[in-house]
Amino acid sequence: MVVEVVYGALRMSVKMFLMWNSQLVVDGEGDRNVGTSVLEASNLIVLKESSTIHSNANLEVRGQGSLNLSGPGDCIEAQRLALSLFYSVNVGPGSILRGPLENATTNAVTPKLNCDLPQCPDELLHPPDDCNMNASLAFTLQICRVEDILIEGLIKGSVVHFHRSRTVTVPSTGIVSTSEMGCTGGVGRGQLLSNGIGSGGGYGGTGGHGCYGETCIEGGLPYGDADLPCQLGSGGGNDSIADSTAGGGVLVIGSLEHSISSVSVDGSLTADGGSYGGKNANNPYNFLGGGSGGTILLFVNSLSVGESGVLSSGGGYGNPNGSGGGGGGRIHFHWSHITTGEVYQPVASVKGNISIGGGLGGNDVGAGENGTVTGKSCPKGLYGIFCEECPLGTYKNVTGSDRSLCFQCPPNELPRRALYVPVRGGVAETPCPYKCVADRYHMPNCYTALEELIYTFGGPWLFGLLLLGLLVLFALVLSVARMKSVGFDESPGPAPTQQGSHLDHSFPFLESLNEVMETNRVEESQGHVYRMYFMGLNTFGDPWHLPHTPPEQVKDIVYEGEFHGFVDEINALATYQWWEGAVYNILVFLAYPFAWSWQQWRRKMNLQRIREFVRSEYDHACLRSCRSRALYKGLKFHKDGCLEIIDRKK
Repeated sequence: MVVEVVYGALRMSVKMFLMWNSQLVVDGEGDRNVGTSVLEASNLIVLKESSTIHSNANLEVRGQGSLNLSGPGDCIEAQRLALSLFYSVNVGPGSILRGPLENATTNAVTPKLNCDLPQCPDELLHPPDDCNMNASLAFTLQICRVEDILIEGLIKGSVVHFHRSRTVTVPSTGIVSTSEMGCTGGVGRGQLLSNGIGSGGGYGGTGGHGCYGETCIEGGLPYGDADLPCQLGSGGGNDSIADSTAGGGVLVIGSLEHSISSVSVDGSLTADGGSYGGKNANNPYNFLGGGSGGTILLFVNSLSVGESGVLSSGGGYGNPNGSGGGGGGRIHFHWSHITTGEVYQPVASVKGNISIGGGLGGNDVGAGENGTVTGKSCPKGLYGIFCEECPLGTYKNVTGSDRSLCFQCPPNELPRRALYVPVRGGVAETPCPYKCVADRYHMPNCYTALEELIYTFGGPWLFGLLLLGLLVLFALVLSVARMKSVGFDESPGPAPTQQGSHLDHSFPFLESLNEVMETNRVEESQGHVYRMYFMGLNTFGDPWHLPHTPPEQVKDIVYEGEFHGFVDEINALATYQWWEGAVYNILVFLAYPFAWSWQQWRRKMNLQRIREFVRSEYDHACLRSCRSRALYKGLKFHKDGCLEIIDRKK
């Protein structure tokens, strides 16, 4: 391996910089006045075969093409590291970008962390756009003005920042970590008992209690802003010990002014607090509490977290002998543009794991409290961390992210035969959109055509009264028309003789019909014998009918056998059909005036049938008088239900 050592600061500007199994070391010799080393390549920088660029001071790497750390062992590390102006940066599998150094020597220029500041450093939210290395800024590792960043290896630092980039992609092998890179003390540091047992550090959640016997001390308290977090996690216990547990660091992707267009994570973004078994496992005073989780702050337009993706800002574990666990950290998603309405597009697809859990402790009250996961306030119709559409059947007419802001749609505004329908971008106002359960129902009330007619006239009661009034009026019109109609023709004029009618030639008194017709009408005589009245009420249940036995008054002028046949035919004509009674019963239930008119009409039809039968169709064979049989004058039917029998003689 070729090793090149530069003392002081390095200034190098080349067209292309290639390293193969070699090492470039820049030693600032612990002098804070040494300027920032700059390596600039106008085209390409490639490290292969475990090549390393190492600086114990500040290092800035610039380029206009591509920076490629090809594989295992390739590394660029410094106490402060800045990569800028490249078109793309590719950290290959097994490669490392690190700032600050993992095991810095005493002559390294240690970056100062803002552990005791209660407020957030302004440059984390509004970083400068020039991308120049500035030791006064909070960043320990910054990638600035790089279009596409692909991380298949490891990026590790205390305060890591991606600025003015288009895409950040972290495949399943990639890790961006600030875990255990925060403060060993800090605003939410844990406390110590006299025997060295400590409580957990706090940040997003309170640190766990540290206990020895019945004596306990409280963990570190929460601090910072859950809606825009940007502070380091705090350590647990004594920060004077070199190997004391530290809180998580800060990972910021994007800024308020310049968000990242797309972030895809199938690997890990972590800012976990330190645990008792971590880098301080060999510490003889390892009774300290766990460090709190740090900050993961994403300013993005869209986010994708695959099934193997992890975003974690959990608290570290405390010693099981009584130390407290660290409180969880803070994760915040600040969406740059949330579309609404018909053009709504989800801002995130999250299938992986997001963790802000507190670390476990060594006693019943030793577990740290969970941290916070928040998102930018969602517009109307959307809710939650990822601004999703409110559930079906709810609406949201205020700005905010809480699930309780999605109010239940008023049930009185949903018709009985309707279902709520999803709306792109969520429902922002009432009434909530719905559709009818079937096509035969019509919007907006999901009524049938008949129901729409009913409710057009004021509802069932008013419509029923109106319909009843119309039925009564119609019945009155029919009644008046019936009373004015022409009644039955009751005149006893001669009826035409039916062609082919049967004449009983067993009586020698009448030779032929012509002989009867030539008889002088003056010679005719008629004698009223008897009037037979029909029995029954002439209704569908009790129709008219005649008795089969002839009365005593007419036994001498009729043939009893023929009379029985005549009565059977009359009774058959007078009996109503079953369907006539059924129609009457239905009309009685629905509209009585129509039922009355129907009964009168069927009665009239029955009267006409009986009258025509007696006058024209029946051959009067039951009468003994041949003249009455021949002239069809022996029987006469009246509309009042009377059958008059007349005996005609010469």
